[in-house]
Amino acid sequence: FKQKTAYEMLRSLVGSEMCIRDRLSRKLNKLSAIKENKNSLTCFKSYDVRGELAVNFDASIAYKIGRALAQHLSAKVIVVGRDARQSSPELEKALISGIIDSGANVLNIGLSGTEEMYWAVTEFKACAGIEVTASHNPINYNGLKFVKSGSQPLHSVQDFQVIKKLAEASNWKFRGSGGSVKDVSLLARGAYVQKVLSFINFGAFKSHKIIVNSGNGAAGPTFDAIADVLKNNKVPIEFIRMHHDPDHTFPNGIPNPLLSKNHAPMRRMVLHHGADFGIAFDGDFDRCFFFDEKGTFVSGEYIVGLLASAFLDKEPHAKIVHDPRVIWNIEDIVKAKGGFCVPSQTGHAFIKQTMRKHQAVYGGELSAHHYFRNFSYCDSGMIPWLLILEILSKSGTSLGALVKSRHNKFPSSGEINFTIKDPDKVIDLVKDHYSAARNNYCNLDGLSLEFEDWRLNLRKSNTEPLVRLNIECRKRKSLVDKKIREVSALINSTH
Repeated sequence: FKQKTAYEMLRSLVGSEMCIRDRLSRKLNKLSAIKENKNSLTCFKSYDVRGELAVNFDASIAYKIGRALAQHLSAKVIVVGRDARQSSPELEKALISGIIDSGANVLNIGLSGTEEMYWAVTEFKACAGIEVTASHNPINYNGLKFVKSGSQPLHSVQDFQVIKKLAEASNWKFRGSGGSVKDVSLLARGAYVQKVLSFINFGAFKSHKIIVNSGNGAAGPTFDAIADVLKNNKVPIEFIRMHHDPDHTFPNGIPNPLLSKNHAPMRRMVLHHGADFGIAFDGDFDRCFFFDEKGTFVSGEYIVGLLASAFLDKEPHAKIVHDPRVIWNIEDIVKAKGGFCVPSQTGHAFIKQTMRKHQAVYGGELSAHHYFRNFSYCDSGMIPWLLILEILSKSGTSLGALVKSRHNKFPSSGEINFTIKDPDKVIDLVKDHYSAARNNYCNLDGLSLEFEDWRLNLRKSNTEPLVRLNIECRKRKSLVDKKIREVSALINSTH
């Protein structure tokens, strides 16, 4: 009995020790994984930095990224700007510290839009530029947008991923004494306003009343600088401002004019004041959204078509770049004007690369990003409304009338989002379902299927479990509604 009891006790002790060792091993592995994850900068996205504050993005990370970018590019001068978020000044300060510790100098343009940073890089012949912004993301987020010399986007592998790894390793090289910081905010804004206004002939502007919604983001002061020049030149435009002053609390919600819940306030303002049209900006105002004289939101492809037409009037046979989501209206206008369409994958880095390759005069996306060859191939939210104002002044037609004629010819659905666990499975299902009936197939950006009288594009989100559907048709709006129901049912059948 005693021998048996001793044996069981010994076995129990050995088992307990093994259990303890196993538990300790798992704990150490977990701690090691946490340490590895801590060093991994998950705030790096496809071509910019975006993260949740105090979770995967903070001032210390901004310092590392600033220093890494300066070191990788062997930069001598870097432009730095920031948006109106509460966290942006602290992040900007840390970012600048990282840059000057690398030995590079900083040209600080302060509160500004991303496009002001873009132009300052070209204007001052800087080696790179960084804007502290989270654009339209929730209030507890922030991030960074980058360009290198000539306002070119960073190469995803040769630049962006190298900077990420360098920031993670914090393997710094010292280049003598630290750099300096110079405030060039007034000089930079003056040069930017002059450049933006060079796109139009404001002597041709006729009397218009415009609602301007800055969303309490960074757009207000820059818009005022442009409006002051127009006023000083006695241009007969009345601007009615709403949510105009920068306010880091965003009392009227995060500035994201794509959200349908943000359309009603604009509609009410347009109708109340009898305005000719309305414009709304996102947080860093690199996107501009339009509302017609009835306060109706204007889908992006119709604005792209109008702007493409304006550029082709000035430069016949030019090339126009567009994303592949909704294309028939754009292709029809460009072909009629003798221009050439060049499709590109969605995203600013891809659009800019395609435009540079083909020396395209203009590029547009459904998401309201508009790119201009004479703006260093960069996107701007201020140039589009000036061009639309010039178009309306010359045509003597309302925005609603211009859009209606195009919408009647090529009605579209607008982008519809579906929350899906397995987006790839859904895209394959839709592709197989329509394989026999389609006339054309393209996978440039997601799935594009073309039929005789309708077309669809289905693409997955890079950051969320979503698929995004766009449908367009020839003339028949009823067919759009029918195909929305048909494709939606197919997508939802995977739940």
